[in-house]
Amino acid sequence: MKKAIKVLSVILALSLVFAFAACGGKTDGGKDSTDAGASENASGATAATQEAVTADPDKLAGIKFGLICLHDENSTYDNNFIMAAKEAQKKLGLSDDQVVIKKNIDESNACYEAACDLAESGCNIIMADSFGHESYMKQAAQEYKNVQFCHATGTSSKTAGIKNFHNAFATIYEGRFLAGVVAGLKLNAMIEAGDIEADKAVIGYVGAFPYAEVKSGYTSFFLGARSVCETATMKVVYTNSWFDIDLEKTAAENLINDGCVLISQHADSEGAPKACEAAKIPNVAYNIDTSSIAPETALVSSRINWAPYYEMAITAVANGEEFATDWIGTIETGSVELLDLSKNCTEDAAAKVAEVKAKLADGSLKVFDCSTFTVDGKNLTEYEADVIDEGDFKPDTNVILTDEATGITYFAESDEQFRSAPYFDILIDGITELG
Repeated sequence: MKKAIKVLSVILALSLVFAFAACGGKTDGGKDSTDAGASENASGATAATQEAVTADPDKLAGIKFGLICLHDENSTYDNNFIMAAKEAQKKLGLSDDQVVIKKNIDESNACYEAACDLAESGCNIIMADSFGHESYMKQAAQEYKNVQFCHATGTSSKTAGIKNFHNAFATIYEGRFLAGVVAGLKLNAMIEAGDIEADKAVIGYVGAFPYAEVKSGYTSFFLGARSVCETATMKVVYTNSWFDIDLEKTAAENLINDGCVLISQHADSEGAPKACEAAKIPNVAYNIDTSSIAPETALVSSRINWAPYYEMAITAVANGEEFATDWIGTIETGSVELLDLSKNCTEDAAAKVAEVKAKLADGSLKVFDCSTFTVDGKNLTEYEADVIDEGDFKPDTNVILTDEATGITYFAESDEQFRSAPYFDILIDGITELG
């Protein structure tokens, strides 16, 4: 994204308070040295202490952080990681030579080579940002045991048995649900204005791949929209690429031509928002404030803010402490954000989002409340998901839980009892995948 991200302060005044166990030893980058690194806490995701992490500046002086990105700043996804690294660098007072970013690193042996190069150059904590980087990061972690290797969106840290290898993700489905509420309010306004009929409140969604992460995202967005606009339906098109401007633009255009009156996305370029601006169709983006490139159609965007994770993990390494093998960021940790509401949103959007956010925070609202959606006409009472990564891609864990305090039965996505990376892979009623 080309401009600094501004966070909606009224809605998301978030405390950067962390729930982490003490974490993985300070390292010096040597290959084949003694194990140092994360030991899993009871949940495998978050720890008991609520104390904010702090580090002595003298200890931080010994830190060198490496970041491996699948693409570069032109990808909204990768740029989100890059911007967060700069934010964490500033917060922790690290110099430019203490933060090394490698861009355009394929999901191939190039990732292993990049990780090794960073370790050899003195990095004592290294993070990679794409799902397909995981196996190569684990390979490097087994060779450089005094370096902490962190990986976003991965699934295997809890089963890999590699003490210096970590996964991390966030409950972004809550951010997407909030963005969906904004979209639903816009659909209502379009219906009330006579711009569309109620049964024509069709959302188009540009997805990258038919993976659980994408399905979790578009489903939570849809449920947010439908929570305020009951007639909303959704059509999903996959580009089979994380970043392709032309494909994403064409996918959005095709959805608009197919009757979609609002577009959202889980893809990493500005292609879809630009198509929406040309067609004067409202859009909800991801990881990027599109108000400058789509001033008449942009509504809002959600993102994972990776800075809190960077700050926690870097501080833990500096202090010679352990940190979570599998970490889950939340709205409360400052890891899930909704960006500024644009002038194109309805007047009641800010108040409604604040109301919904408060319910998410106190647990009275669950995004995947099983009473709010059906699958083949039925509410879910149990569902076996592929949670435990054993390489077999087979369902192994019932993820339908009932909250004792509220009595709500829900799909427990990115739950600390299970793992951080999404495993919601269900096609619910009201959503159609077009391919």
